[in-house]
Amino acid sequence: MDQFFAAVEQRDQPELKGKPIAVGHDAERGVVSTASYEARRFGVHSAQSIQLAKRLCPQLIIVEPHFQRYKEVSAQLHQIFHDYTDLIEPISLDEAFLDVTDNKKGIQLGVDIAREIKQRILETTGLTASAGVSYCKFLAKIASDWRKPDGLTVVHPDKALDFIAQLRVEKIWGVGQKTAEKMHRIGVFTGADLRKLSLQHLTEEFGKMGKVFYDFARGVDNRPVISEWERKSVSCEQTFEKDIRELSAVTIEMYHTVLELERRIAKNEFEGYTLTLKVKFQDFQQITRSVTVDHVLRTKDDILPLAKQLLKQVEFSSHPIRLLGLGVSNQKSAVPPSKPRWIQLEIEFKD
Repeated sequence: MDQFFAAVEQRDQPELKGKPIAVGHDAERGVVSTASYEARRFGVHSAQSIQLAKRLCPQLIIVEPHFQRYKEVSAQLHQIFHDYTDLIEPISLDEAFLDVTDNKKGIQLGVDIAREIKQRILETTGLTASAGVSYCKFLAKIASDWRKPDGLTVVHPDKALDFIAQLRVEKIWGVGQKTAEKMHRIGVFTGADLRKLSLQHLTEEFGKMGKVFYDFARGVDNRPVISEWERKSVSCEQTFEKDIRELSAVTIEMYHTVLELERRIAKNEFEGYTLTLKVKFQDFQQITRSVTVDHVLRTKDDILPLAKQLLKQVEFSSHPIRLLGLGVSNQKSAVPPSKPRWIQLEIEFKD
């Protein structure tokens, strides 16, 4: 979908049409969920701080999100998708992969299906969508973003290598900011540059992702569309309005986070054996700490003692906390009875 959250708000509040808006919570630590195209012209974009967005666009209108409404529209989209295929892999509320090789309507060309779905979405929701059509997920995803808004792009197998060659590496799945910077340092700026590197070189530079980049540069992506998704974890996190460092304040926030995690576990009927604590500090340094136990983590009484033990491994008295999160994962315990296993995970640095 095009500027999904913002588009829904502009549809439901006609006075916002044509105006620069950002969906998010207008607070010191607020973050832009989606920006309208009018706001994007000023450099406003998703995941950006609300405060920076307002500096870039002084006339920006901040709109509180209405997630239930977005979920309702998402359900409408999926009803339309299911008229064509049941091989649907959701990516987010407003985006999904569809395998229409054998579709319910017997339409021969994928581009005709995409065109029909786009028209039905417009008639049903009043919103525009962009579609990408190709023989693999990698290229279909890139194509869907190619001519936004209200775009339709087809990447034919015969044209795939030429299409990839002119792509900036930032457009390639799995290439984030830091990976792109590393690629630039070794002289890789486009898909054509990437294709010149050997598998060995890419593996040495990027580990397991090197094989992925090697294949993508050659138009190879054998991932199927997975219509049945198994939940691997349940988690929650909170970014604080002000950084916290006092033990009492952190303990209180931890308690509330545990209660929210307990609620989400029950809602999803999830059973996991590994608890992970996520902490992001004032300087955006992020760490995680985990422990795996021999019993299912379901309730506050299961989770809170372990969360407190994990918290003891974190030094925050002189390093204020910006964000606190907890998650439960690992549906099959690999730990012998009565013998917890403590694991220290990697430290990541965020810009």
